[in-house]
Amino acid sequence: MNETNKENITEENSENNKSAGSQSGGVSKGAVQENIIVRENNFISQPPHIWRGISTAKIMYIFFASLIFPSVAAVYFFGLRAFWVMLASTVTSVLVELIIKKARKKNFKMDGSALITGLLLALTLPPRIPIWMVVIGAAFSIALAKEAFGGLGHNIFNPALAGRAFLAICFPTFMTQWYLPGNSGIDAVTSASPLGESFVAEGSKIALYRDLFFGNVAGSIGETSAMLIIIAGILLIAFRIIDWKIPLVYVATVVIMSLIFGEDILFQVMAGGLLFGAVFMATDYVTSPVTGPGRIIFAIGCGLITFLIRHFGAMPEGVCFSILVMNGFTPLIDRYIRPKPFGYVKPRKAKRAK
Repeated sequence: MNETNKENITEENSENNKSAGSQSGGVSKGAVQENIIVRENNFISQPPHIWRGISTAKIMYIFFASLIFPSVAAVYFFGLRAFWVMLASTVTSVLVELIIKKARKKNFKMDGSALITGLLLALTLPPRIPIWMVVIGAAFSIALAKEAFGGLGHNIFNPALAGRAFLAICFPTFMTQWYLPGNSGIDAVTSASPLGESFVAEGSKIALYRDLFFGNVAGSIGETSAMLIIIAGILLIAFRIIDWKIPLVYVATVVIMSLIFGEDILFQVMAGGLLFGAVFMATDYVTSPVTGPGRIIFAIGCGLITFLIRHFGAMPEGVCFSILVMNGFTPLIDRYIRPKPFGYVKPRKAKRAK
């Protein structure tokens, strides 16, 4: 995306513009990417404001289309079970949002945000998770992580990640059972994704890198194919749906930390949910800062926390919780990192009279 100026939008348009991305993962805060959006503390940018002429719904459906890449990979590697997980999550998300809107006597708009929330959540789950757990996670994402804060554009935390974190805390055993692609028998169960296993012998690194790149590894159904996630990310950047700064700086921070601590760089980048989180989750407009410098700070924080959890924490993966932690810091970042007014010239210091 371009440098982020965002536009001053009215209260009526705030829900439509500011939040395209409450979708829970990668889109939101403004159908206008070149403008500074209004926060709850009435912080707005200086003029001029630029209107891109792209609606919230269009942004959402372009983003949804990009999720076809990891979704197809999920079905290819993990079979129809992955399809049922995605279907249950998306249907539940839409129905829960519809019920809440009707209960609050508000109009229900099929703008695609609930669909994206449900699909993003599903793509972060293990392939053999019970369907009833998927339903609980999707309901939590919409009801408590999104609508409880006021709906689209008002949520503090990424709804899909909040739903995943809820499931990980409540049902840790089911959330850490992984299946090797192409297998469904009990012998295919493994206790961890590649990040949770001891690293392979030197002679098999090339084979591991190949499997990580194409997706033939155990893991969450949407995170395994680095190749397809990268392709989707490039398309989203090309269409200016996401800002390139966040995924690039996020991944670069993990790379730098891997160099400092002597970790395998390619393994750290391609294994686990780093690429998926950097492209689809951390880029959510609603839960990420509105300024370019603020987004860089946000991405660095995500990268640092992700690596620290991986390297020192009890959990092998830290993407979900690192993004949620930085979501909590977003209002603080926006408060202190503000854009300069258009045409601003730093005043010269007055010379002292001799």
